[in-house]
Amino acid sequence: MTQTRKAVTKHIRIPPRKARLAADLMRGLPVEEASLQMQFCRMKSGRLLKKTLDSAVANAETQLNIPRKDLIVKEVRVDAGSVLKRAKSKCRGGRVPIMKRTSHFTVIVGREEE
Repeated sequence: MTQTRKAVTKHIRIPPRKARLAADLMRGLPVEEASLQMQFCRMKSGRLLKKTLDSAVANAETQLNIPRKDLIVKEVRVDAGSVLKRAKSKCRGGRVPIMKRTSHFTVIVGREEE
């Protein structure tokens, strides 16, 4: 049986395409290294993904009694959430749709396999 725990953050107001850039930086790394990577990442999504990572680590520490140093990031998923649809006025009475996209973050951490 694999010992993994996950954390999910929903309806984050950042487009999934931008958030996936930061998610790629932490995929497959040990938790300590991934946390450091997100801390110094200059993107907004890096800060938000770090919070989700910390939540997943806390879940694993409390529910599975696995120390933080033994955990690695198994999976990071950034899915599209709901879209806030707005409009911008244009010339001659026209309008252009503005899509304000949201994201759902899923971070799964687990024990390193020997």
